[in-house]
Amino acid sequence: MKLPRLSSRWMILALLLVVLALIIRENLTKRPDRLYQLVNGQVEMCLSCHKEEKLDPAHGREVLGCSACHLGNPLAIGKKAAHQGMVKNPGDLRVVEKTCGIEGCHAQDVKKVKNSLMATNRGILATLRHYWGEAPTQNGDFSVEELLKTGQTSLALDYYRKLCATCHLWKQKGDLEGFFGEKGGGCTACHYIRPQAPTAVRPWETFFQFGQLKKKPHPLINKKVPMENCLRCHNRSGRVGTSFIGVYEGESYGTPYEKGGPSKNELPGDRFYLDLPADIHHQKGLACIDCHTRDEIMGDGERHAHYEQALEISCPLCHVNPKDGKPGLTRKKKLLNNLTQTQDGRYLLTGKLTGKKHPLNPPKAGVCDYQGHQRLGCASCHSSWIPQCYGCHAKRDMRETHLDKLTGKETAGWWEEGRSYLRFEKPMLAVWKDKIVTVTPGCQDIVTLIDKEGKPAGAFNSLTMAALSPHTTQKAGR
Repeated sequence: MKLPRLSSRWMILALLLVVLALIIRENLTKRPDRLYQLVNGQVEMCLSCHKEEKLDPAHGREVLGCSACHLGNPLAIGKKAAHQGMVKNPGDLRVVEKTCGIEGCHAQDVKKVKNSLMATNRGILATLRHYWGEAPTQNGDFSVEELLKTGQTSLALDYYRKLCATCHLWKQKGDLEGFFGEKGGGCTACHYIRPQAPTAVRPWETFFQFGQLKKKPHPLINKKVPMENCLRCHNRSGRVGTSFIGVYEGESYGTPYEKGGPSKNELPGDRFYLDLPADIHHQKGLACIDCHTRDEIMGDGERHAHYEQALEISCPLCHVNPKDGKPGLTRKKKLLNNLTQTQDGRYLLTGKLTGKKHPLNPPKAGVCDYQGHQRLGCASCHSSWIPQCYGCHAKRDMRETHLDKLTGKETAGWWEEGRSYLRFEKPMLAVWKDKIVTVTPGCQDIVTLIDKEGKPAGAFNSLTMAALSPHTTQKAGR
């Protein structure tokens, strides 16, 4: 059987349609007006479209372009081809070796950060598993990255996945709604400066009256980390971030502090607070990064089990008795990079956010060095209050599901928490090794398990105390 032959007329018509389609496509394709290059001569055609983005000086578009951070194809001129393989967040720990961590940028920092406690949550995981009877000690080498790769779970890990796993650097920025979506993002968890309100619309959006399609300014990357970035995570558990600024998380019903009425001050996550005296360092204008060092926060390359092992600073770092040495040298024998000495011998600490000079005064002679006070930590006397939460009732109900914050999927087992006794009080004191330190209730867990039929399936208590620096320092001792 012979196939019917196409007439020459149809062939010519088809050819004309193809030519017409190519002409239309060519006329609709926006061609660059020239070859765009970076200061080093590298071709970066992304800049033919992205002409208005303003970045910080260290990451200028004329120097790095777009592809050094966002990947994609910098040689393509069409949007689809140029955006192939592009990443929205260069600081994402899943891709950071290809972006921030390339040779010549921040390769060593990336290695340290991925091993830091903020990325691994190693101390949180090890302590929780130990006190819930799933590990022999609280010094285990267990990490968020391992949970992501293996999917491993248990009773304690299920609790962590659903109620705790929004405060680590492996979390993806924007993966949850509202305040919780602002957390995480790898490098950008700290160094990301939120863009301001939308300022422009593209011409075609105006033409079609798509009023909501606004163009947002490009976010900035800044080494001067603002405290609001720290507070996204450091507002639960020990609550050192909120305590530092004078915010005490209380109950929604404000008795006896609100004259019998409910509290009017609300924190993210349906929580309420009272205003209390802020730490004197905050009152003087100091921020988190003025005290806490780069290696403390970003990691020093070691696989520390707990934060006290990574900690470099202490009160005598700035407030040292002259007979014991000079200020500015950390516990790990590193010099503070924001400390200077005047011609008359005084020492000053420069605020990294404000530029303000703060004099470093020695402790009062005859008081802090009194023989009976030698074992006391500075916080034992100078911390005015500490949040204390006794009895955290945690219940898991297998009849319902709960969002796993690591996978973004609902899984069986709804966790619910309730508190027995929540107050702010003067810190309790306890003996830790050869020192007397401030302590507060740690994981005061009273756990109840409900099975799929709604019947009790088990219960246990894990009541602990934890040493903690309250971050509520005042000039006068108690």
